[in-house]
This record gives sequence, structure tokens and C-alpha cells, in this order.
Amino acid sequence: MKTEDIALFHRIVETGSILEAANLLNLPKSTVSRRLQSLEESLNLKLFHRQSRAITLTSAGSHFYEKTLVMLADLDRTLSDITDNKAELTGHLRILIFPIPQIMDIVSKIFAFMDENPNCSIEIITSTEPLDMVRNNIDIAFMVNETFSELDMVAKPVISEDMCFFASPEYLTKAGMPVTLSDIEQHNSILFRFPNGKTFSEVPLANDAMQAVKGNLCTNSIQLAYEATKLGRGIGYLPQKLCHDDVEQGELVRLFNDLAPYTGVVFLVYPSRRFLSLTGQRLLDYMLAQLPVQTSEKTTTTNTKVWI
Repeated sequence: MKTEDIALFHRIVETGSILEAANLLNLPKSTVSRRLQSLEESLNLKLFHRQSRAITLTSAGSHFYEKTLVMLADLDRTLSDITDNKAELTGHLRILIFPIPQIMDIVSKIFAFMDENPNCSIEIITSTEPLDMVRNNIDIAFMVNETFSELDMVAKPVISEDMCFFASPEYLTKAGMPVTLSDIEQHNSILFRFPNGKTFSEVPLANDAMQAVKGNLCTNSIQLAYEATKLGRGIGYLPQKLCHDDVEQGELVRLFNDLAPYTGVVFLVYPSRRFLSLTGQRLLDYMLAQLPVQTSEKTTTTNTKVWI
């Protein structure tokens, strides 16, 4: 019995399909089926009920899955402890990144990790849509709170960004300068829609306050909201660092300078119940050491109000 075949069995369970597991692992379906059969023969157990279009765990398969989750996690922790960071890292990691303005800061650190560990390969997926990390074989992710699709996540804050209101001089010439914060309700704002379907008709401010906004353009892209704001389509609620040079060059105007910025947070996330490979754990440690904002880990809850 090989630990690689047990890990393969986990991927089949988590995707619910031999074909999906094969696609995620970039293996022929026949290879996955053969390795699963070999595992069942070595255990002398039937792990799945096989039907024409679906497979379901047997009671023995369910028990084996739960027990081996802990076993593989313990094995990887032991390897990590005894190798003392000297083991050669191999394998393939899948990383999901919400397309934030600082995406290249994250990617450059991933590239540096790859340079230090040339025998591992990494797949980077950018998406504003929520993805089930376990089902899609995602090892770690960089996400804002509203994009978490699972409850059993460990999340560590790694990037913070101050959010402010901005508008182009052309828009302000046409629509006028909002003097008080409540004036923004009479202006056209660029609205942002998160993957959970929620459109921010209210945006969060500092000290847990909320401000109503309205507009005729909605997007799920921070970059597109930024470009639309520069083109005078309305007032944008955008990361301050993203707009810094435009403000310096007179292409954007920050509104309400006396209003304290709202701080949005990006989390480094991984599933709490699924074991993380030695390579995945080393990448996790590397990214936490390289990225500035760190606090103790937490399991995400639906009550956390974070927006960026």
C-alpha cells in the first residue's frame, strides 16, 4: 500500500468522481481506476459503491477516509520535523488567488519559492468566483472573506488595504463635488458585486459604519472598477495604493480627505480538515514569513465583516 494511492483515494472522495480526480491530477482515468483497484485489493476492502454515473463511499471506505486523513497529516508533520527543512520539496501545488491589486506581490513571492525549490511545480488560478477548495484540490488560497465557500477554513490575514472614495476630475466637473458623505447618495457610484451575489449598495466605513451608494454600473473586478472611475463613469470605492499615482498626477481626486479609510483584509486560507503536504506546508510558512500582516489563525465564520 502506497501513501500516494491513499492520497489519490482522498482526491476521489473529495471530488466525488474518478474522472474529476483524474482531471485535477492530470492523470489518465485508467491510471486512477487502476491505482484505486490496487488499493482496494491491498486492503481487501471495497471502498466505493460503483454505479453507472456515480460512486459513493461504502461504510468501510468512509471509515478509512476519516482515519487516513489524520494518518497522512501526522506523517507529513513527522517528515517536516525530522528533515529540519532540509528535505527536497517535490510535487504539484494548486494556488487560488482573488485578483487583488497586489496580485503580483503575491506571485513574485511564489516565484521566489519555486526558484528555491526547482523540483516542485505550481498552478496559479485567479478567480473572483468561490471554489470549493477540497473538491477542486486547491492547496492554499488568497481570498477576501466574502469569497470563502467553506466553513472549515483556517485563515491568516496577510495583506491589508485602505479603501477610499475616488473620482476623476471629468466626473466632478460634470456631476459636482460631493461635500458631505451623505451627498454621495445623489451621485453615480461604481458598484461591486461579490461572488456570493451580494451587490454593495452599502459600503463599509471605519468604526463599523455603513454608507449607502447607488449607480448604473456594477462589476466583480476591482481593476475594472478602477478603470471605470478613471474614465469618469462614477465614484469608485478603491484601494488607496492602487490610486496613489493617479492622485499625484491629477487623474483622480480622493474625496472626503477627513474620512478615516476603511481597512480591507486579504487572507491566506487552507482547509482545516484536509492534510497539507510537506511542500504545501513549506510554501505556507514561506508566504507567512514574506507577507507583512500576521495574527493568530482562526476558523472563518459568517459574522466576520471584511471587504476589499
